[in-house]
Amino acid sequence: MGYLDNTSTTVDAILTKKGRELLARGGDEFKITKFALGDDEIDYGLYDVTHPNGTNSYGSAIENLPMLEAFPDENQIMRYKLVTLPKGTSKMPILELPIPSTGLTFTSAGQKSAISPDTKNGSDAQLGYTVILHNSDAADLTVAAGGEVVTGGATTPVFLSDAERKKSISVIGKTFSLIARSTTAKIVTQITIIGNETGAVTTVPITVNSNA
Repeated sequence: MGYLDNTSTTVDAILTKKGRELLARGGDEFKITKFALGDDEIDYGLYDVTHPNGTNSYGSAIENLPMLEAFPDENQIMRYKLVTLPKGTSKMPILELPIPSTGLTFTSAGQKSAISPDTKNGSDAQLGYTVILHNSDAADLTVAAGGEVVTGGATTPVFLSDAERKKSISVIGKTFSLIARSTTAKIVTQITIIGNETGAVTTVPITVNSNA
């Protein structure tokens, strides 16, 4: 990883392993149909309304921040994506779940819980939600019958550690089922839910008690 010189306009693009595979096939296999913008490098705390040079210089420190080079690990870059909301939006979208604030606790293998996100101050009706179970040793995560979406949502939009990536499950839909697995030890993990249109995010603690 390195930094780009921001004194000139630079477009730095690289292909992921999957992108290189599609490009190598030739024909119409490789097509860029979507893109995203992020502000990972920006520290908005540097916006200085007391700058002695006036309003035109309030954001000068931000504008002079170095930019990261592109690299293919989606869990290390584009962690803070920008979203486009309808003109006139006065409130940020938030996700609501009919789940206790303390999260979900499972006491037996096979115990099932429905996950039905609802977006307030916005809509994710078309692209649905991306739900990530951080530790699949705790439970199985599937899209519920009738909860499928026709078009796919974003790739994994939150940071997962290397250990979590090996055990995580990520699915896209509108409604989901979480089913506890058999375990000889208590497992504490979480699910992360992201609205694929609004970018709204919430996390839910998950506890599966020893049940075997």
